[in-house]
Amino acid sequence: MAEFVTLEVDGGIGTIRLARPPMNAIDKQVQAEIQAAAEEASTRTDVYSVIVYGGPKVFAAGADVKEFARTSHAEMVERAWPLSQALGAVAGIPKPTVAAITGYALGGGFEIALGCDRRIAGDNAKLGQPEILLGVIPGGGGTQRLARLIGPSRTKDLVYTGRFVTAQEALAIGMVDEVVAPDDVYSAAQRWAGQFVNGPAVAYAAAKSAVDDGLDRDLAGGLKLESDLFAALFATEDRATGMQSFIENGPGKAKFSGK
Repeated sequence: MAEFVTLEVDGGIGTIRLARPPMNAIDKQVQAEIQAAAEEASTRTDVYSVIVYGGPKVFAAGADVKEFARTSHAEMVERAWPLSQALGAVAGIPKPTVAAITGYALGGGFEIALGCDRRIAGDNAKLGQPEILLGVIPGGGGTQRLARLIGPSRTKDLVYTGRFVTAQEALAIGMVDEVVAPDDVYSAAQRWAGQFVNGPAVAYAAAKSAVDDGLDRDLAGGLKLESDLFAALFATEDRATGMQSFIENGPGKAKFSGK
C-alpha cells in the first residue's frame, strides 16, 4: 500500500493525491509512488480524467533537500534519469489531466504539474524552479517542459534566478491556465475533468498523443502522426457511435463506450 501518494476514483475522475506533510517534499519513496499512481490511472477503465492534488494548503514544495544532500555524484548519475521519469510519469497518462495547485508548487512539485494538460492555481499560489539556489538545475523536466510551455527566454529567467512566481504572473505568462480562490481550486479542477467522463476515451488519447508527440517532430512528421492517429480512430466503436448520433440527433448527444 502506498504511504504518501494515492489514487482515489470518484465518478470517473481519478485524483492522484500527494500527502506527505507538511510540504509534500518529494523523496525516493514519493517519486516511486507517483509513478505507480500514474501507471494505475493510465490502465484503469473506470478513470476517464485525472486530477493531481496536494491538498488544500500545498501542492508540493519540491525535492527532499536533506535526501539530496546525502546523495553522491555516483549515486545521482544512476538516479537522475529514473527521477526524471518518475516526476514526468503524469505526462504519460493517456487521458486528460489537470493539476490543482494550492500554496507552493516549486522545483519537483512544479515539474509534476508541468506534466499535466492543464494547471489551475489558487490566487495565493507560488510557483517556480528554484533549484539554482541549491547549486543545481531542474532535473525532472523543468528546463524542457517549461520552455515548451512559456518559451526559452522566460524559462531561462525563472531557472537562472530561482525566483517564486505569483499566481497572477503565472497566468499572464502561461505557466497556469486558470486562477481561482484557494478554496475553489479542487472544485474547479473537478469541473474541468468532469467534462470527459464517459467520453470517447480512445479519441482523447489520440488527441493527446498528436499534440504532445507531434511537438517533438518537425511539421511534416507531426502532420503524418496526426493523419495516422485520425485514420486509426475509424476502427473504434466511438467513431461509429459519434457519427451516427450526429446524423440522427445533431452534435454533442452521443453516448460513447470508450472503445
